[in-house]
This record gives sequence, C-alpha cells and structure tokens, in this order.
Amino acid sequence: MTIISISLNDKLIEDIDKLQEDLGFSGRSEILRTAIRNLIAEEKNRSKLDGNLEGVIVIINLEKYGESISKITHKFEKIIKTQIHNHLESHKCLQLFLIKGDAKLIKLMIKELETSKKTEYIKLLLS
Repeated sequence: MTIISISLNDKLIEDIDKLQEDLGFSGRSEILRTAIRNLIAEEKNRSKLDGNLEGVIVIINLEKYGESISKITHKFEKIIKTQIHNHLESHKCLQLFLIKGDAKLIKLMIKELETSKKTEYIKLLLS
C-alpha cells in the first residue's frame, strides 16, 4: 500500500477523530480510505446520469459566500424551478434548489458549486 501525506486543518482533524470514535474505525487512515471510496462511487454514479432529470440540490455554505454561490446558480436558472434559502446558526446558509432539466446541465451546476470551494456541503438527490 502506498503512503501519502495530506494537510488538514485542526477542525477537520477533530471531526475525523470524532467520526473515528463514533463509528468505530481503527484509525484515521481507515476513515479517509472509506471517505475516498464513497466519493469515487458517488462520482461514478453521477457520471452515468443522462437524459431529463428531476431532483433537489442541497447546499450549506457560509453567509459570506452567498454572493459567490448566487453568481453560479444564476447561470443555471433554466433548470432551477424553486430555490429556498434559510439562515442557520454560525453564519451559515442552507439552500435547496428544486431542479428539472438535462443531466449535463445538472452535473455542470454541481461541478461548479463543488469546485468553487465556497460550499461546506452539497448533495444531489434525484427523484
């Protein structure tokens, strides 16, 4: 097995350690391998999406990134049917986008949101 090195901030380390304890993982490496496998599987499934789709995109972001998120989502008004925005504690926002449209546009929207590094959480749920 190849050994790699990564840099993580203190908050991520705390979160990983808590998950390790709560879920019974034997170490940080095991939990990171599981997370990477899950990300790869999710991306493989997403890459297979095709045709006309309906669903929900859930986003959590810091309030200070609201304008950046809006710039991205405005480019996808064609597929966004409804948007719900709610302010959470800790200066965060929860946004729900009810979407309907071509899978290529939906995948592009998700990709732009993920690569912007302005979202703490993003999830696509399809009907």
